[in-house]
Amino acid sequence: MRKLFISKSITLFQQKWLYLILLCSTLQGCFFVAGAAVGAVAVAVVYDHRKITGSIEDTQIANKIIDKLRTDYTMWKESHLEVTVYNRVVLLTGETPKPEWRQIAEEQAREIEGADKVYNQITIQNPTSTLTRSSDVWITTKVKTQMLASDSLKSGNIKVKTENGSVYLMGAVTREQADIAVDITRKVDGVYRVVKIFQYND
Repeated sequence: MRKLFISKSITLFQQKWLYLILLCSTLQGCFFVAGAAVGAVAVAVVYDHRKITGSIEDTQIANKIIDKLRTDYTMWKESHLEVTVYNRVVLLTGETPKPEWRQIAEEQAREIEGADKVYNQITIQNPTSTLTRSSDVWITTKVKTQMLASDSLKSGNIKVKTENGSVYLMGAVTREQADIAVDITRKVDGVYRVVKIFQYND
């Protein structure tokens, strides 16, 4: 069994955070953002506040849709398709060069048991470059970090997905929380537009 060795320069508090991160990496619906703040480690952990069963169900739905899309090998190979699920709501993003493939992807997603709603945001164009996708990941990270820093926002209830500069926000929130999330996202550098796919609970 491996032993985890931690530098003596890290405080006991920071050690606890490190162990929490390692635990977090094995759980569904949890992410962490590391940054360069004071001390050896600067970490923020955010949890998905839904019951773990709901989070697992969303993952299963997403995996089933992806498996279904992959059955059309040519479409899958020549497109860039992404599936995001929150609380049984499905978001399809990415790019495909043929309009009929966009429709097929939506139809296949709707066939999956448990998918209550499907939002098709796939664009008709050639797949984006690796550079663009890396930029999207960085934008998502910045948005999540800014949300986490806000005392007035329960960011653990919000899922963020970025595709070609468009940021999609999903989650079960109040309208006030939704407005706060959108305002934070719009101020992040690199964000082209913000799309709300919220389930309002007020």
